[in-house]
Amino acid sequence: MSALAQALSSGLDELGLGLSVEQQQRLLDYMALLNKWNKVYNLTAVREPQQMLYQHLLDCLAAVLPLQKRFPAECDLLDVGAGGGLPSVVFAITCPHWRVTAVDTVAKKAAFIQTVAHQLGLSHLHSVHARVEELSGAFDLVTCRAFASLPNFCASSAHLLKPGGSWLALKAKHPQDELDELPAAVSVDWAMDGDAKPA
Repeated sequence: MSALAQALSSGLDELGLGLSVEQQQRLLDYMALLNKWNKVYNLTAVREPQQMLYQHLLDCLAAVLPLQKRFPAECDLLDVGAGGGLPSVVFAITCPHWRVTAVDTVAKKAAFIQTVAHQLGLSHLHSVHARVEELSGAFDLVTCRAFASLPNFCASSAHLLKPGGSWLALKAKHPQDELDELPAAVSVDWAMDGDAKPA
């Protein structure tokens, strides 16, 4: 087992997330594609694979278990400002019963996600080159990571959220100032600290 595979396995154990050998391999294959395409497309500022695993992959994986509990069956998910596929590709790999759509305004990033979907056999993952404001559709869950402030994220994607749907924003730190600016119609059900425990 490679050092990267071992680090992923250890991280999954810490998160209490049981993934199949095939899912773990797909995550590693995704990281390899991200690292390869990053040299040309500048998908992430993180260049070193071990750092990519901790800063990107495990960060996204920390949200999987709570989301699987909230959406145990089917889920239509939209990832806004998807960039290099974080978290959309991670969720597509770990939640194969979900339908995942990734949207980004940068054509090369949308193309990268479509390539990943094809090469990893993720037929339930699709990418769209567009502005979120121009999209139509209805989603159970709308996500973002390093996209915009919470008020802007909610305002730009509100038309895409199904009644009773949820937003998920992965943030580097707890954004209390942004939470305070959310309109009264938006309720915060749960937040997680850096250790992926409910805050």
